[in-house]
Amino acid sequence: MSERLQPGDTAPAFTLPDADGNEVSLADHKGRKTIVYFYPAALTPGCTKQACDFTDNLDVLAEAGYDVIGVSPDKPEKLAKFREKEHLKVTLVGDPDKKVLEAYGAFGEKKLYGKVVTGVIRSTIVVDEDGKVERALYNVKATGHVAKIIKDLGI
Repeated sequence: MSERLQPGDTAPAFTLPDADGNEVSLADHKGRKTIVYFYPAALTPGCTKQACDFTDNLDVLAEAGYDVIGVSPDKPEKLAKFREKEHLKVTLVGDPDKKVLEAYGAFGEKKLYGKVVTGVIRSTIVVDEDGKVERALYNVKATGHVAKIIKDLGI
């Protein structure tokens, strides 16, 4: 089980391929706040709802100074299908070897339908302008989560 991040921790650096195969790094967002959210799989109902919610609120978040990056263990080809099918505007990156998911504490044991399984823990990490963790939210619900973040951040 990977360690969960706490406010004040330095957010682990990462560079991952996006839906087009271009590299996206957390360092590219230095100087802006960044919401990094981790989800189990593209093209599944809960993950689609969450990605659509982030896309629908992207302008509101951007105006408040936040960038958004979605991370899943999917390959860029699947992320591209997801983006096209759902008309997503949020940046999606793939972490097939799960190194970034583990570094952020977003991969490990979780309960799924009453059984303990190992997999992606739906999580959201808010990183400040200097690369420090501002908020670390684990085991979040897909539905209503984006509205809750916006409310909690006072946007």
